[in-house]
Amino acid sequence: MAQIFDLDMIQAVYDRYPARVAAARKAVGKPLTLTEKILYTHLWDGEANTVFGRGKDYVDFAPDRVAMQDATAQMALLQFKTTGRKQVAVPSTVHCDHLIQARVGAKEDLKEALLKSNEVFNFLESISNKYGIGFWKPGAGIIHQVVLEQYAFPGGLMIGTDSHTVNAGGLGMVAIGVGGADACDVMSGLAWELKWPKIIGVKLTGKLSGWASSKDVILKVAGILTVKGGTGAIVEYFGPGAESLSCTGKGTICNMGAEIGATTSTFGYDDSMRRYLKGTGRTELADMADKVAEHLNGDPEVYADPEKYFDQVIELDLNTLEPHVNGPFTPDLAWPISKFAAAVKENNWPEELEVGLIGSCTNSSYEDLTRSASIAQQAVDKKLKVKSEFTITPGSEQVRYTAERDGILETFDKMGGVVLANACGPCIGQWARHTNDPNRKNSIITSFNRNFAKRNDGNPNTHAFVAGPEIVTAMAIAGRLSFNPLTDELVNEEGVKVKLDEPKGLELPPQGFDVKDAGFKAPASDGASVEVIVKPDSERLQLLEPFAAWNGKNITDAVVLIKAKGKCTTDHISMAGPWLRYRGHLDNISNNTLIGATNAFNGETDKVKNQLTGEYGAVPAMQRDYKTKGQPSIIVGDHNYGEGSSREHAAMQPRFLGVSAVLVKSFARIHETNLKKQGMLALTFVTEADYDKIQEDDRIDFTDLTSFAPNKPLTLVFKHKDGSSDTIMCNQTYNEAQIGWFKAGSALNIIREAQKG
Repeated sequence: MAQIFDLDMIQAVYDRYPARVAAARKAVGKPLTLTEKILYTHLWDGEANTVFGRGKDYVDFAPDRVAMQDATAQMALLQFKTTGRKQVAVPSTVHCDHLIQARVGAKEDLKEALLKSNEVFNFLESISNKYGIGFWKPGAGIIHQVVLEQYAFPGGLMIGTDSHTVNAGGLGMVAIGVGGADACDVMSGLAWELKWPKIIGVKLTGKLSGWASSKDVILKVAGILTVKGGTGAIVEYFGPGAESLSCTGKGTICNMGAEIGATTSTFGYDDSMRRYLKGTGRTELADMADKVAEHLNGDPEVYADPEKYFDQVIELDLNTLEPHVNGPFTPDLAWPISKFAAAVKENNWPEELEVGLIGSCTNSSYEDLTRSASIAQQAVDKKLKVKSEFTITPGSEQVRYTAERDGILETFDKMGGVVLANACGPCIGQWARHTNDPNRKNSIITSFNRNFAKRNDGNPNTHAFVAGPEIVTAMAIAGRLSFNPLTDELVNEEGVKVKLDEPKGLELPPQGFDVKDAGFKAPASDGASVEVIVKPDSERLQLLEPFAAWNGKNITDAVVLIKAKGKCTTDHISMAGPWLRYRGHLDNISNNTLIGATNAFNGETDKVKNQLTGEYGAVPAMQRDYKTKGQPSIIVGDHNYGEGSSREHAAMQPRFLGVSAVLVKSFARIHETNLKKQGMLALTFVTEADYDKIQEDDRIDFTDLTSFAPNKPLTLVFKHKDGSSDTIMCNQTYNEAQIGWFKAGSALNIIREAQKG
């Protein structure tokens, strides 16, 4: 029987559910959504006695657990190490999945990763062992799939240092991506703060059939809401269509909800979750959930009249939902498959498809692999030569082992596919792509989530499209983007026209899951004697020094480091790919700060004017010069600045290099929080058009920072080279506690002082 983790903790959560839901219903004075039930049940202060304003009130919560992937865990645990605590306060895990580069295949790639990143893996294993953290070794699987298989439970609240933590919503959790500083708070036994979210309801009717898959639900929703339409909101799926989906299908939908900016997404507890819990060896947990099942869904009145209870309602009929292909360069450009071929031609996108990639945290379940394998088998049976490269990334060792046992991986092999390690690989830029020209214009298609320029292979001219794994497999066989498997025929090696049949798959393995070594290592019961070694001359790891506290004065005569134009995600601010090796070394990774952002003044990347010398150079180099000379600086940005990731390095790096403030048209939620945690000023224009007034040579004075207070805009004077000036009003969303973080230099500084006391 599989090990069931933290049953006592889960039982305690369920024991308090009835009373806390009742208290919340009384406080709110109306029926509750599932989202509200989970949030009100996890209030730091216990039972609810007030109603919180959606999108307005900051609220303290008590998450049930913390999950960290290896790239972000380094900085989270380096921060935790400085707190002085002996053990984490809540169940926590580390998952080694990001530092394995996809090159040639699973065995070789894992071996190479163990050689290249051994120092980091050993650090993570030892620090996990010391502080009571569960450790999932390299090759164990992708964090979000492992969490779904091992830790997620209906009605729970968890945070994770990755934006796709939301995958756990497939099992009815509210699972939220955060930065390492937030994780550090919770592991230190402190409350976790979140602005009470708005709630978007998505009513699903009908049932998927044919080529349509769960992926198409979120591809369609992304087209409706765009990359920022879910910002500050939790998406709650409901209706008969929701109940018809598999648990892992629900996870797929929640997972990619990160690409609409949503705080998280979730589904109510139903039979598919029950089947999945039992299928993954957690029957006892399913029995526990059954006893409180009435509390693990929204109230019936909510779903009967959703417009009264949700801030926005979207309705989708799964009976008529077409397969979609989204992209290129943004995950919200949604094309129904029937219109995609015309779009390819009209936009002059490269029609030849060079690579198809399936898997990742969102589409790497047993069900996904079986549906794709049913297409792959047809390529063999119908004598079709596969025209594109094709790779497969299993979600976990448990999935991989079971798929191998059941002959699924052999099917992919016969088709010519390459099975990669149970890791993130190409999805996050950890892909040593086989190409003679790394800059040529080309097309790939994936079942991943993100497809921003340079995301997968570092090539700005790679047109990356996103679709369900079945469509990806079919297109890889055809070798062209214009292929529609629903209508089009292919010519096989014998010159015969053939048509692909609809995919067929299995929700769960008929013989059950199996695995020899899932890859888990439990921590020491007492880690006091465990030594965590960080070499002083390490290129990969660096112990942290506290950031300096605010000097209590207005910032004056600051310069503009960069005025970023257009899309500026956390990838633009702190790239992944090769830079992942420095995630535990703040000084070294700071050399990638904003090198991907477009400078509004010259349209170039990584080329900004040094206001002290007049020379142009790389962004990090210019900012290091400012820091050395004590010159204050600010960053100016566009809409949805910091989109796409929980990556706190995007906040820590500018802070480390001495930037004082970030002023933008709008923020992505996680990034704004991360800036606040690190003691930086995160500001937005009161009037967006003021962005256009900012000039390259400006000097900036803060006039009222000394009276920094909640709900009070800050005033900045931009002094232009010609002697004129513009006074620009800036909104801020800081509460008293967050202002305290700014004054202290970071939230961590406050935690550290509290532990000393």
